[in-house]
Order: sequence, then structure tokens, then C-alpha cells
Amino acid sequence: MTTFRIALATAALLAAGGLAAHAADAKMSFFVSSTGSGDGANLGGLAGADALCDKLATAAGSTGKTWHAYLSATGVNAKDRIGKGPWYNAKGELIASSLDELHGPANKITKQTALTEAGNIVNGRGDNPNQHDILTGSNPDGTLAEGKTCGDWTSDAADGLTIVGHSDRTGLDESDAAKSWNSSHPTKGCGQQGLVSTGGAGYLYCFAVEG
Repeated sequence: MTTFRIALATAALLAAGGLAAHAADAKMSFFVSSTGSGDGANLGGLAGADALCDKLATAAGSTGKTWHAYLSATGVNAKDRIGKGPWYNAKGELIASSLDELHGPANKITKQTALTEAGNIVNGRGDNPNQHDILTGSNPDGTLAEGKTCGDWTSDAADGLTIVGHSDRTGLDESDAAKSWNSSHPTKGCGQQGLVSTGGAGYLYCFAVEG
């Protein structure tokens, strides 16, 4: 094969790879935010949290989707904010096909699939630092954990608390709570330091409402 033909073949392969990567990006409808607000659980309310999800998704190349953070608040259940599915991660891998599957034992959320918008793995238990605590303020079924939303995501008070899930489905033991992606334990405060102290960084689960 001539040098010219080799160059053409290489270009074709690179183009095909680029198209495949673009297709996976276009399919993304679920990710763990690669950053938090920087102010603990003070996200500027649900609107501020949704805006953060949208900003990160847009920066990653996502277009034409409405993004909501998986968060409960007074009178609002997280499960009612995220559409009906299905949801795929940044690599195009299925996370769950429906709300029932997402909140049941058959969901496919693991350390390897709960990726950021850029397709990166989130530090989990055993990593330094551990950042697997994801803000939800929710019970295992996706409903509001009453009084555990850091003032409906407007507080960074040291004496508050919210509920977090484990993105790597791993904890201190083999209990259901330790393995729960959305409802593992309360935080030690609503401020950034409190979130970090229990293994988090103020990250969110972001879902495309349209699936």
C-alpha cells in the first residue's frame, strides 16, 4: 500500500472513531458532575443545581437536552424531576431503562459506569481522596428525605445535613445503605468541609429529562 493510501486509510479510521465518540456523546443522558458549587450544599436551590448540570453538559458537547439534578426538596421528589428514561452515560452505556429499574436492584450504576460528563471515573472508596458521596436529599425510592436537604440546597451551615448516595456502590459494610447509589447516609454538615469529611465533594447526579 502506498504512503498516500495509508494516509487515507488512517484518516478514515480516525474519522470513524470521531463519529463513534460523537454518537456516544449525543446519547449521554446521565452523568456525575465533575464539580460541585464549591460552597458545600449551597447550590442556589434546585434552579442553581439544574444550571450547573446544564453548564457541564453543554461544555461536554451535549445539545438539545434539558438537564435536571437528581435532588429532592420541600414538596419535590428527585425521581419526579428526571423524566422516565432510558438513561445512558458519557460512553453510551445503559444505566437504567426506566424509573423502576433505576430505583431497583437491576440498575447498572457502578464505579465504572457512574462517569462524569467527560467520561471520567469518580474517585471512590479506597481512592485518595474518596469523593463517592453524591448529594441527593432522598430516600432509596427517590422521594424526599424530610428535613435533610440543607435548606433545599441553599445552606452551607456547619450544623445542617443532607443525604448522599455512593456512586461506586461501596461503603463500610455490605448493608443496603452502604451500597445505595442515592441514599447511603447523612453528611456532617452542609458546608464544603463537612461534605469532604464524609467522603464527598458536593457532586450531583445529572439526568436529561427527555432520557
